[in-house]
Amino acid sequence: MNHQGTKRIETPRLTLRPFAEGDAEAAYKNWCSDPEVTKYLSWPTHTDISITREIRKEWMSHYVEPNFYQWAIVPKDLGQPIGTISVVRIDEDISELEIGYCIGKKWWGKGIMTEAFSALLPFLFGEVGANRITARHDPNNPGSGKVMQKVGLRYEGTLRKADRNNQGIVDVSIYGLLKEDFEHSAHPEG
Repeated sequence: MNHQGTKRIETPRLTLRPFAEGDAEAAYKNWCSDPEVTKYLSWPTHTDISITREIRKEWMSHYVEPNFYQWAIVPKDLGQPIGTISVVRIDEDISELEIGYCIGKKWWGKGIMTEAFSALLPFLFGEVGANRITARHDPNNPGSGKVMQKVGLRYEGTLRKADRNNQGIVDVSIYGLLKEDFEHSAHPEG
Protein backbone atom coordinates (compact mmCIF):
# COMPACT_ATOMS: atom_id res chain seq x y z
CA MET A 1 0.00 0.00 0.00
CA ASN A 2 1.03 3.60 -0.53
CA HIS A 3 0.50 5.00 2.98
CA GLN A 4 -0.08 8.74 3.14
CA GLY A 5 -1.05 9.41 6.72
CA THR A 6 -4.01 11.34 8.04
CA LYS A 7 -4.86 13.74 5.22
CA ARG A 8 -7.51 16.43 5.65
CA ILE A 9 -10.75 15.39 3.90
CA GLU A 10 -13.78 17.62 3.34
CA THR A 11 -17.42 16.60 2.89
CA PRO A 12 -20.46 18.88 2.54
CA ARG A 13 -20.99 19.01 6.33
CA LEU A 14 -17.68 17.81 7.79
CA THR A 15 -13.97 18.32 7.98
CA LEU A 16 -11.99 15.18 8.77
CA ARG A 17 -8.60 16.26 10.04
CA PRO A 18 -5.74 15.33 12.35
CA PHE A 19 -6.32 16.11 16.00
CA ALA A 20 -4.82 19.42 17.10
CA GLU A 21 -3.52 20.93 20.31
CA GLY A 22 -6.83 22.41 21.49
CA ASP A 23 -9.05 19.38 20.80
CA ALA A 24 -8.84 17.53 24.14
CA GLU A 25 -11.56 19.55 25.89
CA ALA A 26 -14.10 18.99 23.08
CA ALA A 27 -13.16 15.30 22.80
CA TYR A 28 -13.61 14.80 26.55
CA LYS A 29 -16.91 16.68 26.65
CA ASN A 30 -18.40 15.38 23.39
CA TRP A 31 -17.64 11.63 23.60
CA CYS A 32 -14.68 10.35 25.66
CA SER A 33 -16.34 10.87 29.07
CA ASP A 34 -19.72 9.39 28.11
CA PRO A 35 -20.24 5.76 29.22
CA GLU A 36 -23.08 5.38 26.67
CA VAL A 37 -20.62 6.17 23.86
CA THR A 38 -17.90 3.85 25.17
CA LYS A 39 -20.26 1.00 26.17
CA TYR A 40 -19.31 -1.19 23.16
CA LEU A 41 -15.77 0.14 22.66
CA SER A 42 -12.49 -1.44 23.71
CA TRP A 43 -11.18 1.56 25.66
CA PRO A 44 -12.57 2.72 29.01
CA THR A 45 -14.61 5.88 29.53
CA HIS A 46 -12.31 8.78 30.38
CA THR A 47 -12.88 9.77 34.00
CA ASP A 48 -10.67 12.86 33.82
CA ILE A 49 -9.68 15.24 31.04
CA SER A 50 -6.00 14.46 31.70
CA ILE A 51 -6.59 11.02 30.13
CA THR A 52 -8.05 12.62 27.00
CA ARG A 53 -5.11 15.06 26.83
CA GLU A 54 -2.62 12.17 27.01
CA ILE A 55 -4.38 10.18 24.28
CA ARG A 56 -4.59 13.25 22.02
CA LYS A 57 -0.91 13.94 22.63
CA GLU A 58 -0.05 10.33 21.75
CA TRP A 59 -2.09 10.52 18.52
CA MET A 60 -0.39 13.78 17.56
CA SER A 61 3.05 12.19 18.04
CA HIS A 62 2.12 9.48 15.50
CA TYR A 63 0.99 11.82 12.72
CA VAL A 64 4.54 11.78 11.30
CA GLU A 65 4.08 8.08 10.47
CA PRO A 66 2.64 7.50 6.98
CA ASN A 67 0.63 4.46 8.13
CA PHE A 68 -1.14 6.28 11.00
CA TYR A 69 -4.74 7.29 10.28
CA GLN A 70 -6.71 9.04 13.04
CA TRP A 71 -9.23 11.70 12.06
CA ALA A 72 -11.18 14.14 14.19
CA ILE A 73 -14.74 14.47 12.87
CA VAL A 74 -15.52 18.19 12.88
CA PRO A 75 -18.90 19.53 11.70
CA LYS A 76 -18.27 22.72 9.75
CA ASP A 77 -21.08 24.52 11.57
CA LEU A 78 -19.64 23.61 15.00
CA GLY A 79 -15.88 23.89 14.52
CA GLN A 80 -14.96 21.30 17.15
CA PRO A 81 -14.53 17.51 17.11
CA ILE A 82 -17.59 15.40 17.93
CA GLY A 83 -16.01 12.01 17.29
CA THR A 84 -13.21 10.11 15.65
CA ILE A 85 -12.70 7.66 12.81
CA SER A 86 -9.47 5.77 12.29
CA VAL A 87 -7.67 2.81 10.79
CA VAL A 88 -7.36 0.51 13.78
CA ARG A 89 -5.61 -2.42 12.08
CA ILE A 90 -3.49 -2.83 8.95
CA ASP A 91 -2.72 -6.12 7.21
CA GLU A 92 -0.08 -5.35 4.58
CA ASP A 93 -0.05 -8.93 3.22
CA ILE A 94 -3.58 -8.61 1.87
CA SER A 95 -3.80 -4.79 1.69
CA GLU A 96 -6.55 -4.69 4.30
CA LEU A 97 -7.51 -1.78 6.54
CA GLU A 98 -9.93 -2.06 9.46
CA ILE A 99 -11.89 1.05 10.40
CA GLY A 100 -13.05 1.98 13.89
CA TYR A 101 -15.14 4.96 14.92
CA CYS A 102 -17.17 6.64 17.64
CA ILE A 103 -19.22 9.79 17.90
CA GLY A 104 -20.91 11.71 20.70
CA LYS A 105 -24.48 10.56 21.36
CA LYS A 106 -25.86 14.06 20.66
CA TRP A 107 -24.96 13.38 17.00
CA TRP A 108 -26.23 9.79 16.73
CA GLY A 109 -28.73 9.09 13.96
CA LYS A 110 -27.89 12.18 11.90
CA GLY A 111 -25.88 10.45 9.16
CA ILE A 112 -22.63 12.06 10.29
CA MET A 113 -20.66 8.84 10.76
CA THR A 114 -21.97 7.51 7.44
CA GLU A 115 -20.79 10.71 5.75
CA ALA A 116 -17.37 10.51 7.43
CA PHE A 117 -16.84 6.80 6.65
CA SER A 118 -18.01 7.28 3.03
CA ALA A 119 -15.50 10.11 2.58
CA LEU A 120 -12.61 7.83 3.58
CA LEU A 121 -13.35 5.11 1.02
CA PRO A 122 -12.09 6.91 -2.14
CA PHE A 123 -8.95 7.97 -0.26
CA LEU A 124 -8.20 4.53 1.24
CA PHE A 125 -8.97 2.57 -1.94
CA GLY A 126 -7.78 5.09 -4.51
CA GLU A 127 -4.78 6.81 -2.96
CA VAL A 128 -3.61 4.42 -0.23
CA GLY A 129 -4.28 1.34 -2.36
CA ALA A 130 -6.27 -0.81 0.03
CA ASN A 131 -7.79 -3.91 -1.53
CA ARG A 132 -10.18 -4.59 1.36
CA ILE A 133 -11.73 -2.41 4.05
CA THR A 134 -13.36 -4.01 7.08
CA ALA A 135 -15.16 -2.94 10.23
CA ARG A 136 -16.60 -4.84 13.17
CA HIS A 137 -19.17 -4.26 15.86
CA ASP A 138 -20.78 -5.91 18.84
CA PRO A 139 -24.14 -7.36 17.66
CA ASN A 140 -25.72 -5.61 20.66
CA ASN A 141 -24.81 -2.30 18.99
CA PRO A 142 -26.77 -2.58 15.72
CA GLY A 143 -26.50 1.15 14.95
CA SER A 144 -22.82 0.68 14.25
CA GLY A 145 -23.60 -2.11 11.79
CA LYS A 146 -26.12 0.13 10.01
CA VAL A 147 -23.34 2.63 9.31
CA MET A 148 -21.23 -0.16 7.79
CA GLN A 149 -24.12 -1.26 5.58
CA LYS A 150 -24.94 2.30 4.46
CA VAL A 151 -21.38 2.89 3.22
CA GLY A 152 -21.44 -0.34 1.22
CA LEU A 153 -19.71 -2.87 3.45
CA ARG A 154 -21.24 -6.35 3.32
CA TYR A 155 -22.02 -8.46 6.36
CA GLU A 156 -19.58 -11.39 6.33
CA GLY A 157 -20.49 -13.17 9.54
CA THR A 158 -20.53 -13.13 13.31
CA LEU A 159 -17.75 -14.72 15.31
CA ARG A 160 -18.83 -16.04 18.69
CA LYS A 161 -17.02 -14.76 21.77
CA ALA A 162 -14.20 -13.49 19.54
CA ASP A 163 -13.73 -9.93 20.78
CA ARG A 164 -13.48 -7.93 23.98
CA ASN A 165 -15.06 -4.59 24.75
CA ASN A 166 -16.32 -2.77 27.84
CA GLN A 167 -19.05 -5.45 28.16
CA GLY A 168 -16.46 -8.23 28.47
CA ILE A 169 -15.88 -11.06 25.96
CA VAL A 170 -18.47 -10.65 23.22
CA ASP A 171 -19.56 -11.84 19.80
CA VAL A 172 -18.37 -9.68 16.89
CA SER A 173 -20.05 -9.04 13.54
CA ILE A 174 -17.65 -8.51 10.63
CA TYR A 175 -18.30 -6.39 7.54
CA GLY A 176 -16.06 -5.95 4.51
CA LEU A 177 -15.80 -4.16 1.19
CA LEU A 178 -13.45 -5.06 -1.66
CA LYS A 179 -11.90 -2.43 -3.91
CA GLU A 180 -13.42 -4.08 -6.99
CA ASP A 181 -16.91 -3.88 -5.47
CA PHE A 182 -16.38 -0.24 -4.47
CA GLU A 183 -15.18 0.66 -7.96
CA HIS A 184 -18.08 -1.20 -9.55
CA SER A 185 -20.61 0.60 -7.34
CA ALA A 186 -19.03 3.95 -8.23
CA HIS A 187 -19.07 3.10 -11.98
CA PRO A 188 -21.78 0.46 -12.44
CA GLU A 189 -21.68 0.65 -16.22
CA GLY A 190 -18.10 -0.57 -16.39
